[in-house]
Parts: sequence; C-alpha cells; structure tokens
Amino acid sequence: MSKFYEIEPNLENYWRSIILFGRNVASYKFALAKALYDLKDSGDSVITLDKLAVPFSKHISEHLVICDKQITSASSKFLDGCRNFNANKIDHDALIDLTVQLGFNNVIDAFHNVHNAEVPTRFFTDERKTKGGITLTDDFYRLGEQVQYESLAEETEARWRLVETAWELNMPKHLIQIDYKEETREFFADNKLRRVSVTAASPSLNGYQKGRCFYCFRDISINNDHQDFADVDHFFPHDLRRCDAGKPINGVANLVLACVDCNRGVNGKFAKLPSVPLLERLHDRNEYLITSHHPLRETLIVQTGNSLEKRRQFLQDAYNCSITYYGIHQKWQPTQQGIAIF
Repeated sequence: MSKFYEIEPNLENYWRSIILFGRNVASYKFALAKALYDLKDSGDSVITLDKLAVPFSKHISEHLVICDKQITSASSKFLDGCRNFNANKIDHDALIDLTVQLGFNNVIDAFHNVHNAEVPTRFFTDERKTKGGITLTDDFYRLGEQVQYESLAEETEARWRLVETAWELNMPKHLIQIDYKEETREFFADNKLRRVSVTAASPSLNGYQKGRCFYCFRDISINNDHQDFADVDHFFPHDLRRCDAGKPINGVANLVLACVDCNRGVNGKFAKLPSVPLLERLHDRNEYLITSHHPLRETLIVQTGNSLEKRRQFLQDAYNCSITYYGIHQKWQPTQQGIAIF
C-alpha cells in the first residue's frame, strides 16, 4: 500500500508495509523477519542459507507449538519436518538441512513485494546463486538504528499471531471477531464457539500508527518499561453505549494508541468526544487496517461495513450519537506534536 509509506517515506514504514500489507499465504515472511532481527548483530552482512536456517527454523518450530496452522495450503514438507523436529523424530542438523532445501523457496523472492509491487527500499539482496545466501543492505542496518526498531519485533510477532489464529480457527471470515480485554490489554478472537487469547493489543496497533500517538503524533513506545509507554484508548467513550448498546466499543475500529498526556494528562481526552478532524483520522487508520489482511480486516468489515461509504457512515452515526449524549461543547483536540502521518 504505497500511501502508507509515501506520506512519511522512511525505513520503518517501508519495513512495516512488508509486515502489515504483504501477502499472507504462509507465515514464512514473519519467520524471515524475525531471523533477520536475530542476525543483525552477527557481524556478517552475507548470511548463508545454512546460517539463516537456524533462527528461521527455530521461529517456525516454536510457532507450530502455539498454532499448528502455518500455511493456507493443505500440506508442506518443510512444516512436516519442523513438526518432526518438535517431536524429536529428527535432529537439529537434519532440520537445518531441510530448511536450506525447502524453507526459502518462495519467501526470499516475495519478501519485498507488497500488493504486486516492490517497496522502494530493499533490506537484503538475493545472492543465493553467487554467495549461497542473502546480503543485508546498508538500509537494513540503518533500520536497526531507528527509534522504532525495538518495537518492530513485537509488531511482527503480534501480526504473526493474528494471522495464524485466523487460519487455525478455520471458520468463515465473517464469523471471526476480535475484541479487546482491558484488564490484560489483549485481543481475543471469538468464532462463536470458543474464545481464544491472541496477542497484546499495543504491538498489533502500533505499526498502523507508525509508532506515534494517534492524537498528537508524539513518539510512543510499546515497551512497558519506557517512559513513553502508550495507553490503549477508546476513541468513542464507553458511555456511548448509553445511547446505542450495540456499538462495538471494545472493537478494533474504536481502539487507538495514545500518549499518556493525550489520554489522561492535565488537558487529556478522558471521556471527551474528539474533534471531527480526529474522526477523519480514525477513518484513515481503519482503512489501513482494512487494506491489511484478516482477522483485523474482517473484524472491521463486520463491525463497520463492507464498503468505504458504509464504514464512513458507521463512524458518522456513532459520532452523531455521541454528540447527542455529550453535547457539542465536549469536542476535544490536542496540540499537534509531530508531523501528520495518517
């Protein structure tokens, strides 16, 4: 999705576009991203396949324990080998050999492709024919120096959990709902038969907000030890249910990440109704999610409408309802602290 990174063309957003908007037919893209995080400080820019296979197969094998569904196709010899390793039927050397042989057949070629086009920046080059692996580019190392780099691993893991959960539930997409539990700050998937804890909400949302506060665009963190640790905020306050009990207050469409000052500081939002420009911003953020893949995409469509016009009207109806309850004088907007990036 070019709009996602063209508004603010930087390395983090190129990388995030790959993780968030790249095609998902297998989880290998996430495993490759996590393997590159692991190998960044190895001292080698040329990563041979046997070296890349170690963290790559490790992450795949670990996720198979969490969720056995890691691909949309019916079978995979590579995944069967990872399952055999988990079951102690093959040793680590055999797993690495199998990974080199089968694990990278498509993911290296497809990694930089988003919506049938390659992102403007490459984080590695394919040199399997000449050097037996890939070469990390200077831009990948620059990515590692960026403020948001520490968040990217958590965002990748959260994205992986969301995708594999949707595959594992194996239900019609329109029946899968993602809701938020405030006590644990987690997303839950509900397929009407069982409720499954999926992942923490903050890293799931942070990428779509590009590591900034939804309201003022100040840098935020999803590391709970960081001084700028973000709050998960409800755009429309809980009291909206008093005028419409059916509104999905804890739905993905109504959740944003906010800095502490905006959410509950001296001049914070609290239960105030945000301004109309902020409503437009929520619509744009949600459209980023829609352009992404399930389950967040499908959840948003179910909750807010199956067309752009219907989703915009859904937010306007909720806004009108809120104005009726709160009164027009309650509209709130903070001072902008950074450039408008969505």
